[in-house]
Amino acid sequence: MLIEHIGIAVKDLEASNLLFGKLFGKPHYKTESVESEHVDTSFFKLGDSKIELLHATSPDSAIAKFIEKKGEGMHHIAFGVEDIEKEVERLKVEGFVPISDKPKK
Repeated sequence: MLIEHIGIAVKDLEASNLLFGKLFGKPHYKTESVESEHVDTSFFKLGDSKIELLHATSPDSAIAKFIEKKGEGMHHIAFGVEDIEKEVERLKVEGFVPISDKPKK
């Protein structure tokens, strides 16, 4: 298992790209729009891991709600695994409940 990326929720993607670019000494290397999640993302490569900046494109998105409740900051850590289905089943046996299995509020 390895840390694939760390997700950071931000209010302003353009300003955050400039800030993190200065911090890391290099520009982001790719952007993605994930319409199903109402989010735009920007990635910085750091060694074998990445930093993903997440910007809400809708006030209904999980990122907008996260920022409203907790402010900008670390949103998630994504781990890389060999077999995701096997890992999800292992974690369920250990008592973890995937977000997709939790009831909607």
